[in-house]
Amino acid sequence: MKNQNSLLNQVKTTFTEYYQSEPRLFVAPGRINIIGEHTDYNDGFVLPAAIDKQIAFAVAKNNLNCFRFYSTDFKESEKVSTLDLGQDIKLWAQYLVGVLAQFKKIDKLDSGFDVIFGGDIPVGAGLSSSAALECGLAKAINVLSDLKLSDIELVKMAQKAEHEYAGVMCGIMDQYASVFGKKNQVFKLDCRDNTHKYFPLELGDYELLLVNTNVKHSLASSEYNLRREECERGVQYFKTFDADINALRDVSKELIEAHVDQPDPVSYQRSKFMVEEIARVGQATGAMENNDLHLLGELLYQTHDGLSKLYEVSCHELDFLVELTKPLNQVLGSRMMGGGFGGCTLNLLKKSFIPEFKEMVKFEYEKQFSKSPDFYGVHLSDGAREFNYEIS
Repeated sequence: MKNQNSLLNQVKTTFTEYYQSEPRLFVAPGRINIIGEHTDYNDGFVLPAAIDKQIAFAVAKNNLNCFRFYSTDFKESEKVSTLDLGQDIKLWAQYLVGVLAQFKKIDKLDSGFDVIFGGDIPVGAGLSSSAALECGLAKAINVLSDLKLSDIELVKMAQKAEHEYAGVMCGIMDQYASVFGKKNQVFKLDCRDNTHKYFPLELGDYELLLVNTNVKHSLASSEYNLRREECERGVQYFKTFDADINALRDVSKELIEAHVDQPDPVSYQRSKFMVEEIARVGQATGAMENNDLHLLGELLYQTHDGLSKLYEVSCHELDFLVELTKPLNQVLGSRMMGGGFGGCTLNLLKKSFIPEFKEMVKFEYEKQFSKSPDFYGVHLSDGAREFNYEIS
């Protein structure tokens, strides 16, 4: 993988060749989620962190009535008029134009911009490359136009860009993590009021490693909407016992256990998982404060078990990878990460064991599925920011 300086060098060099001017440089990271899956649309908590895989941007005002974009990864360009942002454009450009549209709505686009970007976030691996793209551009426009918009305003604009231009009705976690990330820290995000608190993640002899199944199931979007409906049925049922219940976050474990298989067996399972998962986020922050990595690892396994059996958003490949780790003393925990039906597992394991682990997993996975997994080591990073020093 390219490191940060080489990414910045690449976009800066390409920019000066293309536009014969000096840009300003920005980066925006992807993210992982330690625990708290599908909790965002239930007003729950999540525990994400920005990672050291990112998108680098070279940006400058162009004093023209257009925005010009170039992707060094796709080796493709796009151009849109400042007067018409709703043109037929490439998929990757929709995320960028969606951000521009949010600034235009509040009458804050005072110029056209030239933008060249490239990154090392694996696309389709569930690491939120789209959020990094949105947040990096939002940060750059805010700085270059001296708008002084707050970080939470930029986060909400980036989220709306994904809703309105990319057509993905995502929660706020991805964009929030890309902006508010801090090196070596995760944060507990309250998805009801969008407040957060940081927690240090001291891994010592351990490391986080992602294993990508390279499975992309078409079920994800339709099943996501179905899970939301099933959770809402649970909310409406439990609300009959307590009028203050507005989301599954408000349902107690005791209330769940007193009404087994209600309002129906499926909605009960979804509700049970959600109440337990929201509680696990609190347990995980406690584990980190006490530097109890063994407990954190056990919570990862519990989350996967719930996602697979109660929430039913896993797949055979994800389950296989998690089961593979359980007899290994050097692995403290493993779970599927993200919406489900494909993507990556998140693994907490001994650093010294990683080469052997990769070799073993690759062999077993290829034998079972006749294809190779990919591996990504990740470290926790700062959020979207400008680089004010010269890149050599």
